[in-house]
Amino acid sequence: MMNVNTRGTYLTSKACIPHLKKSKIAHILNLSPPLNLNPLWFKQHCAYTIAKYGMSMCVLGMAEEFKGEIAVNALWPKTAIHTAAMDMLGGSGIESQCRKVDIIADAAYTIFKKPKSFTGNFIIDENILREEGIKNFDIYAVKPGHPLLPDFFLDEQPDTITKKMESHDAVPELREEKSQPPPKPRSGAVEETFRIVKDSLSDDVVKATQAIYQFELSGEDGGTWFLDLKSKGGNVGYGEPSDQADVVMSMSTDDFVKMFSGKLKPTMAFMSGKLKIKGNMALAIKLEKLMNQMNAKL
Repeated sequence: MMNVNTRGTYLTSKACIPHLKKSKIAHILNLSPPLNLNPLWFKQHCAYTIAKYGMSMCVLGMAEEFKGEIAVNALWPKTAIHTAAMDMLGGSGIESQCRKVDIIADAAYTIFKKPKSFTGNFIIDENILREEGIKNFDIYAVKPGHPLLPDFFLDEQPDTITKKMESHDAVPELREEKSQPPPKPRSGAVEETFRIVKDSLSDDVVKATQAIYQFELSGEDGGTWFLDLKSKGGNVGYGEPSDQADVVMSMSTDDFVKMFSGKLKPTMAFMSGKLKIKGNMALAIKLEKLMNQMNAKL
């Protein structure tokens, strides 16, 4: 991430600057966000945030250093843009919550039309296009009328975001209250998901995984569940595993069911704060691969 985003931006700019200085319409445009120091954006993906903010700091420095010679700005989308990366992170159906790349192209074109004096700005695609007089943004939606997914680093409703994060923070505390054997959970989507997972287990799956997963679930049919992929044949159940878990995952029951059925990608859940992971991240990734194999059954 550092090599591609921060270092790549710096060195590419360095190589191009001597040539850009000879141009009458020289522009550098980084696809990087406004510098937002809300800890929320560092908590779940610190390396990614640092790498993107490194690009934004290049904007600050170069815009000042080459003022009058080269315009240096940053452009960032207000909502998620449908790309291969979003398909990877969000899975099937994520495109309906995204806009087309056209909105970024139009915003970039608008910036490139401006004079060199327009420099050192952190621009949001929708905002600059509104200034250009565009009113109908449905033309940019992959699925017009469908709710859109806000992009990272833009906490326009910080209270709402903070409350969501606090609700996730509270999940692990449930474990401290367990002094009595847990009650039998009600029959529901979580129990059915684990039943299907159990039917999908085999010695080959156990041999390939070799890990014990513990799930701390909040909401209806929540509580502590486990998936043992170390013991012969594998096992699942309600409560804590007999041996120490290698990976502990905390999330809501709704998101858990969506994740195992393929409607929510674990990577997207983790980066958006819906999923918290403690323990061995390599083994957590192994579980994602296993879930991909189970999606058809779930």
